[in-house]
Amino acid sequence: MATLALTALTALLCGPSRAEPDVLERPAMQSAKAAGSVLLALAQAGTRLVAAGERGIIIWSDDGGASWRQASVPVSVSLTALRFTSARDGWALGHSGVLLRTRDGGQTWAKQMDGKQAAALVLNAAKAAGAQGPALAEAKAEAERMVADGPSKPFLDLHFFDAQNGLLIGAFGLLFATADGGQTWQPAQQRVANPQGKHLYSIVGDGATCLIAGEQGAVYRSTDMGKTFTTLATGYEGSYFGALALSPRGALVFGMRGNVRRSDDAGATWQKSEIPASASITAGLRLRDASLLLADETGQLYRSTDEGKRFVHIAPPQPSPFTAVVQHGDGKLLLSGVRGITSVALNSIKAQP
Repeated sequence: MATLALTALTALLCGPSRAEPDVLERPAMQSAKAAGSVLLALAQAGTRLVAAGERGIIIWSDDGGASWRQASVPVSVSLTALRFTSARDGWALGHSGVLLRTRDGGQTWAKQMDGKQAAALVLNAAKAAGAQGPALAEAKAEAERMVADGPSKPFLDLHFFDAQNGLLIGAFGLLFATADGGQTWQPAQQRVANPQGKHLYSIVGDGATCLIAGEQGAVYRSTDMGKTFTTLATGYEGSYFGALALSPRGALVFGMRGNVRRSDDAGATWQKSEIPASASITAGLRLRDASLLLADETGQLYRSTDEGKRFVHIAPPQPSPFTAVVQHGDGKLLLSGVRGITSVALNSIKAQP
């Protein structure tokens, strides 16, 4: 599952410009209508479904989405992404530099980090590296900006290469790394050539290889579990909101105005995919039959059976802006969005002329 454009845009544009002082300490309010709220992320934890969204709401289902229960969450900030490394271990991330962890499949969550702690890590890392003079002053200024502008600097995606090594990315070039299973995180912005601080929207991986897609055509590739990155040129300067790892050497990136690019040679060359879309592509998924599925910001779906060379438009029964998509064990699609969770049977959507 890829991080969605609508998720990213909601995080960066529609969220509050200033967080209330206690949102990092105030638990998410329990609501009987949680399943119908604005949900920005959706993931699978084994056979369980877990969704997250505005005001810290996280819900989970053990019956394929027929019914939902609300989780215990210690913050009230909007959550933009969910990632699970096993059926029980998972992460939620979002506004104000919040990183949450669950060890029971999403039923209860604990705060692992927030924007103030992230800012302190940036400053401490600069001091530890021996930064002095202007370099230390800039690191301090950046840390102060992170504290002041926490709500405008959400974390947007996370990827673990194995049980120990992972990367956390976000707005304005935020990049943190862990080598101990997420117990501690360290600033790693210097690993990516991103002096303008472009937003980093999505990270996907296959083995030791990973790809980051971001703002203004930014795409970066690593083959050493994120220790070093190469900047890739795809031929498009608009923002990419998501990516799919097709193989260790293959990838697909998608974003604004229906733009989709694919590469099968480790990013050395890119080809524009054929897709009848003009709206921004917001989500992507490889289905169980190996075909690829994309969704745009208007709720339209597109499917490819040739590794992304050509996509065919398929219209869902009830189009709605979607933020994430997963395929459940019974084959049906579940999509999160501004109206909660939508369930769609694949055989109910037909290719359009």
